[in-house]
Amino acid sequence: MEAPLPVLSLLLVLLAVGWGDGAGAAWAMSPGGCEHVQSTADCRRKWLRSVPRNLQGDIEELLLDDNTIQVLGRASLLSYHQLKHLSLTKNRMELIEPGAFLGSQGLHALSLADNLLFTNYSITAAALSALPALRTLDLAGNQLTEGMVSVLLSNLSSLESLSVARNVIMRLDSSVFTNLTQLLELNLEKNYIFEIDQAFEGLQRLQRLNIAYNYMTCIVDFNLIQLRVLNVSYNIIEWFLALESDDLFELEVLDLSHNQLLFFPVLPRQSKLHSLLLKDNKMSFYQLLPNGTSLENVTVQFLLIDGNSTNITTVKLWDEVCYSNLSSLRLLDMSQNQFWYLPEGFLAKMPALTHLKLNQNCLETFHLSEWDPLALLTDLDLSQNLLTELWEDVGAGPALPNLQLFNLSTNMLRALPAGIFTHTKQITTVDLSYNRLDLCPQPAVLGRSAPCVDIRGLATLTRLSLAGCGLRDLGGHPFRGTALTHLDLSDNREALSGDLGWLRDLAATLQVLSLRNTNLSSTSADFSALQSLVGLDLSGNTLTALPTSLGALKLRSLDLRDNSLTALPADVAWRPLGRSLQELYLSRNPYNCCTLGWWKALQSMEHLLVPDKHEVTCNYDSQRLNAWVLPEPVLRDCRWRTADMALLYLVLTLPTCLTLLVAFTVVFLMLKPKLLKMVKRRCGVSSPY
Repeated sequence: MEAPLPVLSLLLVLLAVGWGDGAGAAWAMSPGGCEHVQSTADCRRKWLRSVPRNLQGDIEELLLDDNTIQVLGRASLLSYHQLKHLSLTKNRMELIEPGAFLGSQGLHALSLADNLLFTNYSITAAALSALPALRTLDLAGNQLTEGMVSVLLSNLSSLESLSVARNVIMRLDSSVFTNLTQLLELNLEKNYIFEIDQAFEGLQRLQRLNIAYNYMTCIVDFNLIQLRVLNVSYNIIEWFLALESDDLFELEVLDLSHNQLLFFPVLPRQSKLHSLLLKDNKMSFYQLLPNGTSLENVTVQFLLIDGNSTNITTVKLWDEVCYSNLSSLRLLDMSQNQFWYLPEGFLAKMPALTHLKLNQNCLETFHLSEWDPLALLTDLDLSQNLLTELWEDVGAGPALPNLQLFNLSTNMLRALPAGIFTHTKQITTVDLSYNRLDLCPQPAVLGRSAPCVDIRGLATLTRLSLAGCGLRDLGGHPFRGTALTHLDLSDNREALSGDLGWLRDLAATLQVLSLRNTNLSSTSADFSALQSLVGLDLSGNTLTALPTSLGALKLRSLDLRDNSLTALPADVAWRPLGRSLQELYLSRNPYNCCTLGWWKALQSMEHLLVPDKHEVTCNYDSQRLNAWVLPEPVLRDCRWRTADMALLYLVLTLPTCLTLLVAFTVVFLMLKPKLLKMVKRRCGVSSPY
């Protein structure tokens, strides 16, 4: 028993000194529980109350997040002269003593987020002033006011990135960020800012500014020429007016989403803007009213008072001419507003546009024309409007030649322009759901010739949604020539009423099919041809049994909710379907509690996920029980009910049969002499001896 001890001790020594060139050289555990990975010491979530002093002296990164440090003392970091990055987020820090960073003056990045620095901010400011090389500072979540922030930053002119998010800043003026001449990025989100007065005038190098989730009501005379990204989303801004200047603004991304904008923003005349986000505002154009009234010549007078001078300016209130140069704009998101029309030539100023989102507005019509140069547009979303028609100039040439994603769902369309997809050679995704549209060719109906949408031969189309379109009888091969991988026919109660030959047209490519709420019965569809299918939604139908053709498919996802299933096949777990399934939905079916053998088999499959397993119920004597855990009396009764009935009948009839056999034998024996004499008399013949 004593022989292995020297060997074990030797192994421990070799591991401690990092013997060999394997993982032990790159990773080690310090006595304080910190992990060393190359030049990083990871001491997160160790319940430390102070900085460990027994770490390697050459570490460059020290992570002390999620501990209970309250004070960073003046001698805390004296041993770590190579330290470049220090993170102390989510501690209980109230104070950093002056001189705490004297041994680590090369510190580049310091994170102090989610602490209590408001308590001794002036003393902490003195400690921070000893960091001449500091480039990145995070003070988020420290309950700091603008005055405290001003003190903390007073001697940090080297900063390039600063976050004071999630504090209690209310008003910013020129005194807050004085001397931060090198600042490139500033994060002010989730404060209580309602006013900004020349706070950024001295930040000549500032490129990224985030003021999201505050209480700004307007931005007037925006003049940060050098700024590239401005995020003022989730405020209550009603006006955005850029400075009237011909200077070239560097602005590339402007996020004004989730505000209270009433008008399209007045943007810089010259900029490099490529992304304009205006989602969820109250914008509209007002030159025309829905009743046809024109407000083109309505004027308004602005009274401008500047010191002792007063100017009166008369302008056209509803002037919709866009004076900004938007030739570089690639993304325009105007969704969730109140636009009911777009001014003539509005989109013509955006020849580089690739993504246009106009969903959730009040648009009644949309004009497709080569005169609105959308030749580069790849993504167009017009869903959830009041569209009754799309129209294009006859003979104007191909519209939207590079379109890839086209969303027209939830409108009032009855038809699309003839040949709308003729020139869209790159279209991959089309959503026409919840419009009253028909597919070509239509079923023959006497005296009716309604327009239809023709997608036949559209070889690039892979995703198509036709949910809730009122489709009837998809005969005539409407999908022939397409390469559909995803098809949604949900909420079409008569779509499967006729020939289902269209399934064979998609046999080689179709991977995901949704037939939710299509009045499908157990015998009306044969899916055996769809050998590429991996996802199938059959929920909301009238299935009383699982279609037999599914057993041979190798589906990964199957939805059987809201049907009339009383059981699944007993061997479903051992069929190709059961072996391939990874996700199965089963709830809201009237299963029989006494025929749940298939359910137990599925539960034993480790690779199968049933997200609604706790919602699966079954019926037992007019009761609805949770199939996940059935009471023992129910299980006992079900075992009796499902016993082998042939054996039961045999047991019940055996005594009767034995009784009859005994009675017959007794009678036979009693009548035996008389029977023998009668047989001899009638059949007997004398035999000579």
